[in-house]
Amino acid sequence: MHSSPSVVPPGPDAGVPAADEPSNALPSDAAPAPSNAAPSDAPSPDALTSDALPSYALPPVDEAAAVALTQDLVRLRTVNAAGAKTVEQPAVDLLCRLFTEFGWPYDVVEVAPGRPNVVAIVEGGGGPGRTLMFEGHTDVVTEGDAAAWSVDPYGAEIRDGRLWGRGAADMKSGVAAMIYGARALQQAGPFPGRIVVGVLCDEEGLMLGAKAFAASPMAAEVDGVVVCEPEGYEVCTSARGGIRLRLDLRGVMAHGAMPQEGRNPLVAGARTVAAFAEAEKWAAGRYGTHPHAGTVTVTPTVLRAGDPDQLNVIPGHGVLGIDVRTVPGTDHAEVVERLWQSAVAAAADVGVTVELTVVDDRPAVEIAAGHPLVRALVAGHRQVHGVEPPFGAVPGTTDGTILTRDAGLPTVVYGPGGKWIAHQKDEYVEVREIAEYARVYAVAARHFLDGSESRTGPPDPGTQEGGDAA
Repeated sequence: MHSSPSVVPPGPDAGVPAADEPSNALPSDAAPAPSNAAPSDAPSPDALTSDALPSYALPPVDEAAAVALTQDLVRLRTVNAAGAKTVEQPAVDLLCRLFTEFGWPYDVVEVAPGRPNVVAIVEGGGGPGRTLMFEGHTDVVTEGDAAAWSVDPYGAEIRDGRLWGRGAADMKSGVAAMIYGARALQQAGPFPGRIVVGVLCDEEGLMLGAKAFAASPMAAEVDGVVVCEPEGYEVCTSARGGIRLRLDLRGVMAHGAMPQEGRNPLVAGARTVAAFAEAEKWAAGRYGTHPHAGTVTVTPTVLRAGDPDQLNVIPGHGVLGIDVRTVPGTDHAEVVERLWQSAVAAAADVGVTVELTVVDDRPAVEIAAGHPLVRALVAGHRQVHGVEPPFGAVPGTTDGTILTRDAGLPTVVYGPGGKWIAHQKDEYVEVREIAEYARVYAVAARHFLDGSESRTGPPDPGTQEGGDAA
């Protein structure tokens, strides 16, 4: 996105009925099933209620307000760039005004100068219960070449049923959906426990906000986290891990006409890349193919050496950057050691030495499909869409990875927007998805907080994926 490698195992409705008075009717404003929400042979909506989870009737989400909040956030250029000092502050100021309007108490914690976390509390008023956190971020990656966009990257234009702009999917729509989902549940009446609405800083960087929250006393009170990142209707019960490596290749500078006098780090880099391709095959065989996260990948991303204005000079130093992505169960230390040995051997063939630095190390994480948090989210998706959700994996890492690693919090990733549109030009989110996800969040929160999902048997084994909570 530093430390020694490590892996942590991983019509209007009439309000919410009491847990013992379920309504089995789908809400009148239930969204049409998304095209990728379930396979074509998915069971009927009636069959989906067979696990006896109550179907909570909720008042409609304030869709217009949720869309407007997304637009307001997209119009703020909260780019997480090197040297930026006030990335999230404008967005946090906006959210604090909204939380004040809702009467939600909140804390703002400056994690780094101009880089605050804001965490609001929504008390259920219905007695003791679990604490559920909805988590998101407002920092975004750069828009790149704005001229390459077909829309203003910060215009938040709505066209063809889509809201366009940097951060529309990743993940300002998710922030709006989680806020208005919590608001809808609150307006429906008392519920047990409470909701934590956490908007954390620096997700697109070193995840300083998630690290700070994980170390805070509040983290110890949280029973589960829904990370509202864009995943295209998938309930992501796993996330790939990441290891970022820097290899310094040290050779001997020489004249290009006399290569025998030098030790070329570029040649060593090329040989190392080839060796890493073999190491990738080894890792795939060693750790297998995860049903959602795939296999371990080893991707060269940087190879830098020499001066373009001095083409007749063999450089004395080069840098190779590597992005490793892992799957649940991967031993990061073993992978790094294998890559280190491969690099040393490849470089030694041409007389070059290697220094390896682990720049960042984030474990692959996983939660069982039968975990109460997952069951609650599945129930929410089922009620709103009328079909079972697909399960999936986050291809990269999220704040949830840090919250699991550092605080042991169970996390599931599920949010509006397609997972493949993030960080691209012409980023967008389907407008209808914002309210759809808010409804799912509201229903899922009610199930999780009152414990209804744990009073029934486990889900159909055919719908379960993953292993123990990690």
